[in-house]
Amino acid sequence: MAKEGKIKAEQKGSIWNFIDRIEGDKVVWIIVFMLTLISALAIFSSTSQLAGGSKDRIDLIREHAMFIAIGYGLIYIIYKIKSIKVLRIASRYGFLVSFILLILLDCHVRWGFINAEYINKAWRTLNLFGLQIHVFEVVKIAMVMYLAWALHSYRQDCEAMERNKKSPTFSYLNNIAKIDSLAFLKQPKWKRIFYLYMPVVIVTVLVKPGSNSSMLLIGGISILILLIGRMPFKEIAGIIALGVVAIGLCMGIYYASGKTVFSNMRFDALIERFQADYSIERLIEIENDPKLGPKCKEWYEVRDEIKQPYSARIAIHEGGLFGKLSGNSTQKYVVAHIYSDYMFSFLVEEYGLAGGIVILMLFVSLLARGSLIAKLCQNDFAKYAVGGLSLLISGQAFLHIFVNVGIGPMTGQTLPMISDGSFAFLTFCIAFGIILSISKMARNQIREQEEAVAPLYESTKDDVQVAMDVLEQIDNE
Repeated sequence: MAKEGKIKAEQKGSIWNFIDRIEGDKVVWIIVFMLTLISALAIFSSTSQLAGGSKDRIDLIREHAMFIAIGYGLIYIIYKIKSIKVLRIASRYGFLVSFILLILLDCHVRWGFINAEYINKAWRTLNLFGLQIHVFEVVKIAMVMYLAWALHSYRQDCEAMERNKKSPTFSYLNNIAKIDSLAFLKQPKWKRIFYLYMPVVIVTVLVKPGSNSSMLLIGGISILILLIGRMPFKEIAGIIALGVVAIGLCMGIYYASGKTVFSNMRFDALIERFQADYSIERLIEIENDPKLGPKCKEWYEVRDEIKQPYSARIAIHEGGLFGKLSGNSTQKYVVAHIYSDYMFSFLVEEYGLAGGIVILMLFVSLLARGSLIAKLCQNDFAKYAVGGLSLLISGQAFLHIFVNVGIGPMTGQTLPMISDGSFAFLTFCIAFGIILSISKMARNQIREQEEAVAPLYESTKDDVQVAMDVLEQIDNE
């Protein structure tokens, strides 16, 4: 008996028992662990060109390990949330937070304790007491959560209105609609406009001056979430058409005014990205031109323009099937931002096509797992939150990969959880924490329902057995 008790105690303290006690979706936990492991290996190897300055390679990986530890801490804190109401209440203010941050950024605020910063030819970050806040990374997560809250609240409002009961949501607009002249605001379409469409349009417009790619990503993910939320397709198509027309008019005014009106909207950068040609043939043409020739001013300009994207494609080509193995990349000495904007190219060069497929499988698995978790959720808010965050993370990953392999214009979007970027890494950790928290709550609800039904099932089974015994006794008689 003592021996059996000792064995049970050992099993209870084993690593497998610890893993079994972990709540939340274990596949998502594995995806998070794999992505951070790949990130640590990649950052250690790809940042060697930074060594020799104030930091050596060990300092860089130690710093990255610190952010991984902080990220896991954020995941754990959010994962331990036990009530969906906490997430829903916080999500309600996602649009407000996004709006305030973007206004501060677009106004180039300089208040001493908080200052907008001009990085890579655009205003992109806010410095708050020394902490660099990448505004667009915050807005991505905040808007997904806000739309999840708004879609859930819209459903609740519609159900209450159909039953002629007081709506538990949209209290501001419903109170204003009590005024006779504004009674039309009670109609569902106006609530969709004010709580769903307008926030998406406003945020998309405010993101435009700082980042064209973030504008397209945030706008695109928002549209997909609205479609998943079963919003009228005609209305969404109308918003997209209106946005295209508005951008076209603004661009026309911009060029007609000699590039003075709407000068902060970065239309030149948008057009250059779509028209850019990163092929080596441009250099060859200049070299063969008798009026120009190699080493002229134009040659250097074209070389600098195509160096990073072309070298990234070389890295993919040289990776082969199994790559050059860790630390043997050569293109990391050519591509200045290979550890961020071109991380996928670097990974394929070092780990080959096999490594690239593993990364693709991780993000495809996240998308599939997010869909499965959403189906388990019995709450619309939880469904839209998990689905939206899974779409955001996977969508940005695929966008990064497409740019690296030469499909589509350069965007500057990092590979989630893998590329170097401390603040972006932490925001994606928050997103994974929300997914894991909701998956834990969804499974607990299903377990509670099963436990509640179990006694009834057992009772019914016993009654059936008694009836069968009686019938058998009658047959024997």
